[in-house]
Amino acid sequence: MSERGIHVPVLLERCLELLGPALTPTGTVHLDATLGLGGHAEAVLAAYPGTTLVGIDRDTQALGLAEFRLRRFAERAQLVHAVYDEIPDVLGRLAIAAVHGVLFDLGVSSLQLDEDSRGFTYARDSPLDMRMDASGGPTAEEVVNTYPAGDLARVLRVYGEERFASRIAAAIVRERQKTVLTSSARLAELVRDAIPAAARRTGGHPAKRTFQALRIEVNGELAALERALPAALDALAPGGRVVVLSYHSLEDRLVKRALAARARSTGPVDLPVELPGTQATLRLLTRGAEPPGDAEVAANPRAASVKLRAAERVADSDAEGTNASAGTRPRRVGGTGGKDRRGRAGARTPATASEEGNASARNADRESACRVIPRTVHIGSGLRTVLYATRKLRKGVKLHDDDTAVPAAAGYTAVGGPDRGGSACGRANVRQRPVHYRG
Repeated sequence: MSERGIHVPVLLERCLELLGPALTPTGTVHLDATLGLGGHAEAVLAAYPGTTLVGIDRDTQALGLAEFRLRRFAERAQLVHAVYDEIPDVLGRLAIAAVHGVLFDLGVSSLQLDEDSRGFTYARDSPLDMRMDASGGPTAEEVVNTYPAGDLARVLRVYGEERFASRIAAAIVRERQKTVLTSSARLAELVRDAIPAAARRTGGHPAKRTFQALRIEVNGELAALERALPAALDALAPGGRVVVLSYHSLEDRLVKRALAARARSTGPVDLPVELPGTQATLRLLTRGAEPPGDAEVAANPRAASVKLRAAERVADSDAEGTNASAGTRPRRVGGTGGKDRRGRAGARTPATASEEGNASARNADRESACRVIPRTVHIGSGLRTVLYATRKLRKGVKLHDDDTAVPAAAGYTAVGGPDRGGSACGRANVRQRPVHYRG
């Protein structure tokens, strides 16, 4: 095995610490969605002897090196040539219903950076390839020589966050009219010359954003990641954990949104109860994105830009809340200087046991008297479905003097009575918040 096949896995100890609680039991399955050279996978298999590995990578060369590296764990490792957005298909072929650990180590691998023929680096002259799967697909050479100037500028601006995207695209178009661009060194030189001298003095190599953008375009990285993250989260068993290492803001933004969307309730904010199917399904394990420490960067300079995020799949009983039997939404009751569900800051004092008991009793009483129902009502000239928390009333009972009697078949009422215009479609000021009527 070559020296290039031996690399330093990024944030290895932290990844093991986060994945450990989910992989400790016997019979667990760990999915390494970006196997690479197998550094993280080797550590997982060594640390958790009861775990089976499913390793996915689109790079056939990396798969061969990883297979050699993991040969002593061959009976517990299944390596698959695939892109990580094919997770459902891969697990289906292997007859795996759920996994307990998932790791994404995004971006370009050490092997791809170090192999001159792959064309990922601007530090050395190489062919403009940049394919993670060298067996097929368009190359960076095709992109720079065939894309119109507008499409090139879009790629550089969106995927590379390049301020001078239009200038660089124009320079590429002018150059390719003279000769076909095939060299990474020549492309890096064009980019450097297209950027103003003042901007070249800071921010690292002038071509790094252009090379990043071309790599993402060639491999469809962000589109694949957008599909892969939900698929991986859906495959997690209750109590399972996912760890994602991203290396630039575009990746991290997608990861942040995917995890945050499942870590909060999707029910209406002001309802006193948690509607079925609206509970959070993830618990975030990190406070924002964790950067590497100084020791990590000193040992592995390529870890300097990494950002780590992690989350745990919440068990169904946890998602329903500890007071699910009463049907009430769990509330924060401890600490000071906290925030409510709307993010409003305010001091809170810890609740005593008797206070919590009284609150639970009130919530249970309120739930027995109230119910959340959808109701389609007239608002202006159109219809709108609104959720109301109402109290079941006897036939003919009025809530207010200007309300109509409750219909016999309804049992529950939301709005009623003439509006200001005299029509019978309901109040003009329809309540948008849950309301509680006490008889």
